[in-house]
Amino acid sequence: MSLFGIFNVNKPPGWTSRRAVNHIQRFVKPAKVGHAGTLDPLATGVLLICVGPATRLVEYCHRLPKCYRATFLLGHQSPTDDTEVESEYLPDAPKPTRAQIEAALFHFRGKIEQRPPLFSAVKIKGQRAYQIARKGKQVELPMRIVTIHTIDLITYIYPELVLDIKCSTGTYIRALGRDLAFSLNTAAVMSALERTAIGNFQIEDSLDLTEVSADNVSTVIRPPLEVLDSLASVKLTPEQELAVGHGQRVSLNIPEETSECVAINEAGMVKAIVRRQTDGRYRAVQNFPNG
Repeated sequence: MSLFGIFNVNKPPGWTSRRAVNHIQRFVKPAKVGHAGTLDPLATGVLLICVGPATRLVEYCHRLPKCYRATFLLGHQSPTDDTEVESEYLPDAPKPTRAQIEAALFHFRGKIEQRPPLFSAVKIKGQRAYQIARKGKQVELPMRIVTIHTIDLITYIYPELVLDIKCSTGTYIRALGRDLAFSLNTAAVMSALERTAIGNFQIEDSLDLTEVSADNVSTVIRPPLEVLDSLASVKLTPEQELAVGHGQRVSLNIPEETSECVAINEAGMVKAIVRRQTDGRYRAVQNFPNG
């Protein structure tokens, strides 16, 4: 059985993303398996696990916006910006009003600069930041630009603050809470995080890992087109399919402004992702001969 697709699983608390991948791998061997977007052990929710040729679609998964429901405790701080380690309560910290929080949120929408947490997987001269932090060393991580599409206050009963966030890949939700609190002259730690969606992959449609078995993997796996639905698609003739599969350039009836699209054969199977070349023809940047 040749599998080519995506599992939308609901990662349980306490599991690493790697453990979830290993769980799926038991049922799909010898197919290659990988995940698209790490969730910390504290976090739960949507984790996309790519199988077979779909492991080459991880970059396209990363392009999809991500949605989270995040819970923070104001007036608390910790080295990790969450409750993975014991947090310190700040008894004299200001207690912002709901109106003050709503006003502050305005400045965290759109493209913003963000400094990743020191306890993160960001690499510094070949080392993960958390490895450096665990040695007690201090290092300042470079700022990065992330996009916050929406950020909305759901509930607030001090010290607990719950936000719904839709953002780009690379956004650290812990850091978002940390910076929001700082703007309110206080501190915050993240106490819970659920990823509710990646693109069109919703938490409501996700699989409990216990629901996946060797008997049903071929029926619960999602087609690769669901990751690629933001791209235009083009149907190949048998002759074009053969040419694309051999890395040749082909002329396709696609609007000039379309630089990249999904190439599908007459059976509706994903065969390639093609990109417009300088001569106006298209060539595969990813080929899926067994798709």
